[in-house]
Amino acid sequence: MVTNVTSLGRSGLYDWLIQRFTALILGAFMFCILGSFILNPDMSYLQWRAIFDSNIMRIFSIFTVFSLCAHAWVGMWTISTDYLTVALIGKNANSIRLIFQAFCAILTGVYLIWGVQILWGS
Repeated sequence: MVTNVTSLGRSGLYDWLIQRFTALILGAFMFCILGSFILNPDMSYLQWRAIFDSNIMRIFSIFTVFSLCAHAWVGMWTISTDYLTVALIGKNANSIRLIFQAFCAILTGVYLIWGVQILWGS
């Protein structure tokens, strides 16, 4: 089995399971938000804010942000290892792949910190 140090789950099966589990969390969050709009079509800003002021919704939202970041990382890692190859790019493929993965990791980290700040900030 071939593993890569930049892989989140260290194997294809674990990465596949991470993507499926995080997709379930993202889907559940989507249905929760859509359900809020369907049950209350004339929702005001204060009602919307009240939903996200509850700790249960904040925790669910944090899990969703973490899931989104993990889901995105596995997807971008898979794209980089599948398409940024020596056969497609040339002899600099490993350097380009590493730069791409570093950029994706930094951007994902920024989005994670930003999401936490939005949800738990004042």
